[in-house]
Amino acid sequence: MRIAVAVSGGVDSLCALLLLRRAGHDVLALHGFFLPEQSHPRPGGACDPLPGLEAACRALGIPLHTVDLRVVFQREVMIPFARSYAEGRTPNPCARCNRAVKFGALLDAALDLGADKLATGHYARLLPGRNGEKEAPPVLAAAHDRAKDQSYFLSLVPAARLRHAFFPLADQDKARSVALVAAAGLAVPLPRESQDICFVPENDAAYRPFLAAQWRAQGLEPSGEGPVLLASKPGGATDGLCEIGRHQGLWRYTEGQRKGLGIAHSEPLYVLRKDRADNALIVGPRALLGMRACLTGPANILVPPEHWPEDVLARLRHRQRAVSAQAVLDGERLRITLEAPQFPSAPGQVAALYDAGGRVLAGGVVEEIR
Repeated sequence: MRIAVAVSGGVDSLCALLLLRRAGHDVLALHGFFLPEQSHPRPGGACDPLPGLEAACRALGIPLHTVDLRVVFQREVMIPFARSYAEGRTPNPCARCNRAVKFGALLDAALDLGADKLATGHYARLLPGRNGEKEAPPVLAAAHDRAKDQSYFLSLVPAARLRHAFFPLADQDKARSVALVAAAGLAVPLPRESQDICFVPENDAAYRPFLAAQWRAQGLEPSGEGPVLLASKPGGATDGLCEIGRHQGLWRYTEGQRKGLGIAHSEPLYVLRKDRADNALIVGPRALLGMRACLTGPANILVPPEHWPEDVLARLRHRQRAVSAQAVLDGERLRITLEAPQFPSAPGQVAALYDAGGRVLAGGVVEEIR
């Protein structure tokens, strides 16, 4: 079996490369250029991982290939990200990138190079399919290290693509990955942990101009100033709610947000929801914050619904633990009802369903919360 390893320059992908080389596989390294400012090949520089990757691959005796995916990344990740924000949603670009780019265009490049599998530095597991079919695709599952588990971000990858996936770090923790790479004497080209959103500057002063530039390029008009309405009971329409301020655009806020509202009140206020039709931001006290249900867009089914348990576990944000829920397919969409009210997710985020053993049953992008 020939395995291509997606190497970004971080310690996790470098460890995956090392483990597969030591296991005796026929291995090649594959580095994709994603960001618009990257050239092909990239010029050397402090943040350029290519020279370090070339050195590591020479030391391991592994060929390194590069592929220019900047156009694909712009089309499949950056443009939808900016459009989603303009619509007042809170997108999850990493999940979209895994589906459309890493296990989309990058996997296609690996297969074109003669690879049977594409390995990555994700912390996730692949288990044998259990539906009784000999050729059933593997089932995605949570990693051994639950603190680093990335199965949530992979829940939108179709089962047909997961057939070609390989996760060498499935059963180890981050500390061991770091130790293995250090013991092998390999320098990590990008030693810092990657950002949540690799293409957006971390500071707020640069984040907003980035979105503004994307909106101009796409001819988008995000919502502007509108009313901030105070709710005194859960749900309800905007009619009759008390206006207590003005917001500067729904895209600046997300459900559950407390800080940065700029509203003086007798008790802390949270964003309960965003009424996009009336361009209104609905806020209220913590007691009104609980989400009881959500509806997703078209679901990515990884285990047939007839094999789902009656009670599932739903993970509705990356940093939230999975909670007890019931889920059904409503056409192509997931309708998820939570056993108890939870801190809200947000339209644009991913909803991933698990069973008690950590298998990912399905994933979808949240469209409505209730």
